[in-house]
Amino acid sequence: MVLKHLLPSRSAIAHLRFVFSLFLMPVFCFALSQVPQFDAFKAILIFFIWHALAFPASNGYNSYFDRDEQSIGLLEKPPKVDISLYYFSIFIEVLAFGLSFLVSVEFAFAVLFYGITSKLYSHPATRLKKYPIVSFLTVFIFQGCFIYWSTFAALAGTSVFSGWNAHFIIAGAICSCLIGASYPLTQVYQHDEDSRRGDLTISILLGYKGSFMFSGALFATAILLTYLYWREVSLMPLYCFLICSAPIFVYFNYWFYKVGKSTSNANFKYAMRMNFISAGCMLLYFGGLMAIRLTSN
Repeated sequence: MVLKHLLPSRSAIAHLRFVFSLFLMPVFCFALSQVPQFDAFKAILIFFIWHALAFPASNGYNSYFDRDEQSIGLLEKPPKVDISLYYFSIFIEVLAFGLSFLVSVEFAFAVLFYGITSKLYSHPATRLKKYPIVSFLTVFIFQGCFIYWSTFAALAGTSVFSGWNAHFIIAGAICSCLIGASYPLTQVYQHDEDSRRGDLTISILLGYKGSFMFSGALFATAILLTYLYWREVSLMPLYCFLICSAPIFVYFNYWFYKVGKSTSNANFKYAMRMNFISAGCMLLYFGGLMAIRLTSN
């Protein structure tokens, strides 16, 4: 019976939201751009494990237990979930864990630990999503600095428990601040549905105005950290970051103004535009850093 459900339905494929996992791609690009040297095969494998397996598995597993009826990330009208979503998300997560041993034992357990924390987020027995601070910190840490630090160590062929310095810590903090800045804005249009389920998200706790102010503060912190990261090398990467961030800043303020006029503008359409603009700009910046790193060899 389980084997029958390992073949995902069209609904299950939709809920895996493979494209949404690409929003986390800047973290991988940043890590790769900063590694002194790496193995090309392992780099491709690490990217595949995170973005084609672990992140979609997390999306699918959480969607199965959320059973959203209104808009969620990239799905304006999410199809009804079925049991194949549950089993297939487990299957590709197990596959991610198994393939991770080809990188290193330490990386495999990093992938496993990420999978466990993502399950705690939506599973009814724990449902961290009900607790605004805990759920925020879970995403802030495990989609930001945790991914950066574990990916960097895996790419470099070193242990994540060695070689810690201010530079390494700041790089992870930049990733967490950027992820954290986006997080409340991905929830700002889901207040009604989250409230009906009894989930007190960080966006509900902060309110519409507070969500934007909190996101803006975290993004400003990311800019400060970017300055601290590059100041001893060259400020040119900081200037490039500010240029790439300009469209985000413009659209963010435009959307904030619209929501201030009417909370009906805190909707799926504006949120997805914000997601694509921010993800696109950050991919341009961090992808550029990665491209420079790859062409400099």
